[in-house]
Amino acid sequence: MGNEGVIAVEKALALLDCFSPGEENLTLTVLAQLSGYHKTTVYRLMNSLERMNYVVRHDNGNYALGPRLLYLGKLYEQSFHLASVVQPELQALSQATHESASWYVIESGQRLCLFRAEASQGLRHSNLPGSQFPLDGSAISKVLRHWGLGEALPAGEQRLPLYTSGARDPHTAAFAMPVFGVNDKLIAALALTGPSSRLTEDRKEQGLSQLMSNTASRLSLKLGASKLFCEQFYDMEA
Repeated sequence: MGNEGVIAVEKALALLDCFSPGEENLTLTVLAQLSGYHKTTVYRLMNSLERMNYVVRHDNGNYALGPRLLYLGKLYEQSFHLASVVQPELQALSQATHESASWYVIESGQRLCLFRAEASQGLRHSNLPGSQFPLDGSAISKVLRHWGLGEALPAGEQRLPLYTSGARDPHTAAFAMPVFGVNDKLIAALALTGPSSRLTEDRKEQGLSQLMSNTASRLSLKLGASKLFCEQFYDMEA
C-alpha cells in the first residue's frame, strides 16, 4: 500500500487547523480565505464536521471548534500520561519473563490492546497496540469481564493470574491479572502472552505469579487505587 490519502479528509482537517488563539470563531468567508478552498467546498465540509460534533455553528453563522475535539484532546492527554506509567512496567515484566507483556482495556464491547512490550529473544507472540479482539474465553477477556463487567468466573478459576492456552489461537497461551485505579475500580488487564509450548501453566509456581502480582500492584497504586485494597487483593492472590 502506498501513502496516498483521502483528499476530502485532508481538506476537512485543514479547516480545523484554521482555528487558532484569537481566531476561535470564523465565518464561512474567512475559512475559505484561510484555507484557499471554494466557499461551496468549505460549506459542505463544515456541515460534515458539524454533524460529527467537531465544529459547532452559532446562530450568527460563525463556526467554532466543537466538543468532540475536547474529548479527543483529553483522551490523548490521558493516554500520553498513562503510557509514561504503564510502558516501563510492561518493559520490565517482559524482560524478567522473556514473554510479551500487554495492557488491555474494554472498548466498544471488545478488548483493546493499548500498550505492549515485546520479548527480546526467542519465539514470541505479537499483537500491535491498537489491536482489538472479542471478549472471548481467553484469560485476558475473563479478567476484563469479571472485574470490569461483573460476570462470574468459571468454577475453579479463582486463583490469579488466570491462565488459558489456545483460547483464541491454538499456539498461544496467556496469563492475565486485573489492574485497578481510582475508587479501586478495574481499569485494565495486565497480560503475559507467548507460545503455548513455552508459556505453560506450571510457570505460575515458578515466580511468574509473584512478578505479575507485584507489577499489577505497583501499577494500581500509581493509578489511584488505595494502598489497603492493593495490599489485601494482591497479597491474597500472590
